[in-house]
Amino acid sequence: MEDVNELKGQGQAEINIGNDPVMLTAVDVVSKLMIQDKISLKARGNSIPSAVAVANIITEKMLVGSTKIEKINLDTVAEAGIGDMTSTVEIIIKKN
Repeated sequence: MEDVNELKGQGQAEINIGNDPVMLTAVDVVSKLMIQDKISLKARGNSIPSAVAVANIITEKMLVGSTKIEKINLDTVAEAGIGDMTSTVEIIIKKN
């Protein structure tokens, strides 16, 4: 499953999106949103479309009107010495 890191004192959890089924991950994120004020979805490379799908399912299908995408951070990480670059995304979902 995905990694979940609770950020103490900030009301935000961090979830690393992997190759798990999108709907299973979305249900897990919704359960975390019942406890936390914010969820940070993080993904790298080929997992980015899954993170976007999870964010859309939550904000447009499951919790319409009670959640919104607060911020999207895009970045690229370069491997040292190799020259390969990997894209990363962080999507922050916030309860209204």
